[in-house]
Amino acid sequence: MTTLSRKTGSDSLVIFGYRVVAIVTRFTPTFVVAGLTAVLVPIVTILMRKQRAIVTRHMQRIQPDLQGRNLRRAVQKSYQSYARYYIETFRLPLLNAKKIQAGVSIEGFEHIQNGLKLGKGVILALPHLGGWEWSGRWLIQQGHNLNAVVEKLESQQLFEMFLKLRKSYGVSVIPLDDNAGVSVQTALAANEIVALLSDRDILQTGIEVDFFGERTMIPAGPAFFALRTGAALVPLATYFSNRLDGHKTVVRPALVVTRTGTLREDMHRVSQNLADELEQLIRHDPQQWHLFQPNWPSDPGYRS
Repeated sequence: MTTLSRKTGSDSLVIFGYRVVAIVTRFTPTFVVAGLTAVLVPIVTILMRKQRAIVTRHMQRIQPDLQGRNLRRAVQKSYQSYARYYIETFRLPLLNAKKIQAGVSIEGFEHIQNGLKLGKGVILALPHLGGWEWSGRWLIQQGHNLNAVVEKLESQQLFEMFLKLRKSYGVSVIPLDDNAGVSVQTALAANEIVALLSDRDILQTGIEVDFFGERTMIPAGPAFFALRTGAALVPLATYFSNRLDGHKTVVRPALVVTRTGTLREDMHRVSQNLADELEQLIRHDPQQWHLFQPNWPSDPGYRS
């Protein structure tokens, strides 16, 4: 999950803003959500105005012919999608099971089921796209244990707030720290599902791949854990639909994960195959991609 969090000087203001949005959205009828999103988008745009140039670069990476008004519209839609993601996340704990079930269609769920039949767990490899938390709660309602590895935020108070939020609808949160690897392997050994956001190398310890025509890094975790544990590695994305509270989740077939060389060689091969899958999932609707940070060496501010 990306975040609007700033340094300590403005943390209190950001946390206050999140809490206000959380309270308002939890008691907002579905038909008001679209209007609320429209209200929040200008706020998100202001708070993240420095990221606009990066979002523009990412959009043109995916669609090089985007120019002028069409490009500006695409960037603005990415902010709308991002605002909808937060509104939805805050509303999830209060939505009943019937509402969740009615709000999503699943394509390829059998790939998750087949992975679990092998008894070694399933790794869901996700891009920062759309509304994956909705499909996460849907999985929990089907009786599955869902673990999500999440980025630790600069603000501990804000991190704890989101931790409590996700736990309230059944997600087992694994903070992305030095203990994350053990927790992931424990969950997979128990034949559980682990969700890993896989399109941004936050820890800067990843694997170099070709991604949208340029070399960059993606996290090593998905390939490493799949090769180490035998867990099924399943790419997945959840897209917002035009219908209020509507989603479409696309589950891709599990990647072929076999040992053919050294662990490092195999990790490179599997990671490149995963990058190709993520690229296709993002290309399906790039305006729902919530990547607001430099992600390629040519991006200004990369690794700074």
